[in-house]
Amino acid sequence: MNQEQTVAKSPIQSEVERVLDAMRPVIQEDGGDIELVSVDDEGHVKIRFQGACVGCPSRAMTLQSLIERNLQEYVPGFSSVTAEDA
Repeated sequence: MNQEQTVAKSPIQSEVERVLDAMRPVIQEDGGDIELVSVDDEGHVKIRFQGACVGCPSRAMTLQSLIERNLQEYVPGFSSVTAEDA
């Protein structure tokens, strides 16, 4: 019998996902998307841009002005966010 193991999400990861989900429609309006790659115990978040966001010249501004700002405001324990290439 094959059993699936469920890995419990940390409270910070759940909060990061909630904030990213709230921002997703704004990013999708321009044909892009974001994927949460990881969140570590120190509050460092890694995301991956998708769709039209890949290679977009406004990507850095989106990361700082939209994503980082909202994570700082709404996620206790957040430290930093970086984007990795697809």
